[in-house]
Amino acid sequence: MPIASLRGTRPVAVLLAAGAVVYSAWVLEAVLATGLDPLRTYVSELAAAGRPFGGLFRTTDLIAGLLVLAGALGALVRYRPRGLWDRTGWAALALFGAATAADSRLPLSCAPTVDAACAAREAAGFVPATHAAHAWSSSIASTAAVVAVVALTVAARRHGRHSLLARTGPALAAAELAATAWTLSSIAAFESGNGTWLLGAGQRLQVLLAALWLGLLAWSVAREKLYE
Repeated sequence: MPIASLRGTRPVAVLLAAGAVVYSAWVLEAVLATGLDPLRTYVSELAAAGRPFGGLFRTTDLIAGLLVLAGALGALVRYRPRGLWDRTGWAALALFGAATAADSRLPLSCAPTVDAACAAREAAGFVPATHAAHAWSSSIASTAAVVAVVALTVAARRHGRHSLLARTGPALAAAELAATAWTLSSIAAFESGNGTWLLGAGQRLQVLLAALWLGLLAWSVAREKLYE
């Protein structure tokens, strides 16, 4: 890749790569005493008000969202993506970043999967507005992430780009869709009183795959001539 081209892609790639790393901060629960079961609890509950280390996880969510937002906007401005799949993918990625940042400012007021009283208040609508809004921002972030993963992976393949994203992206996209379906099914089961269906495991797999795909996108942008 020519030096000028590499320099042109580097800022976007660095922002996306950094966003992927910070977005994975939830793995710190493996060494922190969060008091939550990673197999059965929402990832968002790590950042709930009053939870141990909640401030840490809210901060990392904010930083990750802003990094991804900046990277996606940079791509839209610098690369001027051509084609519906490209434009849709980068726009969705920007929306994902913005919604993730908003998520951090709209934390859950309590942890419904481990607190029956919290779950009852949530079901009855007796929770703060920020708690209720969190469901919307999280849904927007998850949906935007799936759209971005699928659209930019399809774009890489349709445009004949021989990048790692074009080769490996489809498998990650399929896994992301499966993990999202698992998560949504588990949420429906929990909200109907039928247990969690390992909700935490499904959602953690979902966000892990999104972070891996972000890293793959960053690498492909920087090194493999996605945009010249």
